[in-house]
Amino acid sequence: MTLVQWFIFFLIIQVVHFLGTWKLYERAGRKRWEAAIPVYNAIVLMKIIDRPTWWTILLFVPVVNLIMFPVVWVETLRAFGKKSEMDTTLGIVTLGFYIYYINYTQEVTYIPNKNAVKTENTVSALLFALVVATLVHTYFIQPFTIPSSSLEKSLLIGDFLFVSKFHYGARTPMTTVAAPMVHDSLPLVKTKSYSTFPQLPSFRFPGIQKIQRNDIVVFNWPMDTVYQFFDRSGRRAEKPIDKKSNYVKRCVGIPGDSLSIKDGIVFINGKESILPERAKPQFMHMVYAKNGVNMELIKKTGSTEFSRKYIVKPTSQEQLNAIQPYVTSFTQNKDNSLTVVTYAQGLPSTVTTNIGLYAQELYDTKADVNLTLKGAEELRNSKAYDSIVRVILPKDAKNTDCFPHTKDWSIDNYGPIYIPEAGKTVALTKETLPFYEYAITEYEHNDLKVSGDEIRINGQITKSYTFKQDYYWMMGDNRHRSEDSRYWGYVPADHIVGKPIFIWMSLDQDVPWSKAIDKIRWERLFTTVSGEGEPVSYFKYFLIALLGYFGYNFYKKRQAKKKA
Repeated sequence: MTLVQWFIFFLIIQVVHFLGTWKLYERAGRKRWEAAIPVYNAIVLMKIIDRPTWWTILLFVPVVNLIMFPVVWVETLRAFGKKSEMDTTLGIVTLGFYIYYINYTQEVTYIPNKNAVKTENTVSALLFALVVATLVHTYFIQPFTIPSSSLEKSLLIGDFLFVSKFHYGARTPMTTVAAPMVHDSLPLVKTKSYSTFPQLPSFRFPGIQKIQRNDIVVFNWPMDTVYQFFDRSGRRAEKPIDKKSNYVKRCVGIPGDSLSIKDGIVFINGKESILPERAKPQFMHMVYAKNGVNMELIKKTGSTEFSRKYIVKPTSQEQLNAIQPYVTSFTQNKDNSLTVVTYAQGLPSTVTTNIGLYAQELYDTKADVNLTLKGAEELRNSKAYDSIVRVILPKDAKNTDCFPHTKDWSIDNYGPIYIPEAGKTVALTKETLPFYEYAITEYEHNDLKVSGDEIRINGQITKSYTFKQDYYWMMGDNRHRSEDSRYWGYVPADHIVGKPIFIWMSLDQDVPWSKAIDKIRWERLFTTVSGEGEPVSYFKYFLIALLGYFGYNFYKKRQAKKKA
């Protein structure tokens, strides 16, 4: 919607409000015209319903206002004696138009200072609690779950994070009509949680810091949600920016940087990028052993992204049920034994021993596993394997999977590539245009046409372009198992969501819920995402503080009883 359309829409809302409430304003001792003046009418209404004047601001905060409107409808009804559950229900389900009925057909009496009776405000209190939660979720802190292994070892699948929106500056929502505190779909029913109409222009509040190289960042995936990872079909699910899928990666390049990758190592402005101590990049390795690759030793290095095979000889359904949570697939052999495939955890010996199941692990002479460079060196020193070779993908003229899809680059040998900066100008030629075309048209909303060597932007022939916003380069630490900027290019500044700051829960996806104690990664609870050294869990300090709080309250109550 244009600004003119928004202004007309705003005036219509004011007319609707005036027609439905002017008599109620008069019954509250106010003037009829006070119901007609935009913004001022909301301030007056707050006085009528005995609520703070600053609530008026919440009526104009996108998403939050969708909950505030029902709060105000209910409070208005209660201010004129309509306190029953039926009145409350009608006020909400009719989208406030029940107030029209009260305004024109009912002889109601205004009740000043209605909030002196606290029991009358249960519904409004619950709705306002939802308002506060939505305000925090939208502008301050948002929970986030790690869905993939692209930052494995730094952030794990099953980590539950708090993401700060105020570090880089919170964005105002573009999508004005949306369910509170959910992203693009409703839980359980999995249907769209928002309406694409109307859309608001968005701006970002000032942040307390700028994105630095190697920060871990949550952002809206620029290429929209595809139907599966590494989808090259070009299919897209069109969404507003703030409803595009949330991704989390490491920002390896900031605006103005020149980035290149040589044999898997990132270089920024010609110098090797030094990752923070907590970052543990992983690379694919081929592990060879003529006597078979022992996967248990690989697991001890911290690697978790590989599968294991076993021959099992079950004699009962009970045995099959016991190993089912660990098995990803199986095939039946001619002798009625089974070849089962498991996650990296394998079949725990405690399980197979307890149920009396024969299980023998199969060792292949070659295995491809994800390892940190330190982990690979540990395996080489163990002498248990013949050789361990890091996979390095060379440049390939036949492969155009990597952005901008016109070069022979690979994910291990890439660039150099310039990361656009707001206000900076780049030359446009047939050679450079593929790098910037998507940003110019999709992210900065220009009309671009190419005819031979002639490039037109918004109808004007041009040989250069000046960017309107900053861009970033995001990559996963799991170098060979991350769909990131190497595949789809730059991340615009208006797609930045926030900074992960805290892990409050972590669940091991390879452990079944029947072993709930083992499923929780206790050492990761209440750990910070950034910082130097190994992460330290503050969970025990939280428990101590919690026990201290309840103990102090218990002591105070006992003392109060003694005095009584």
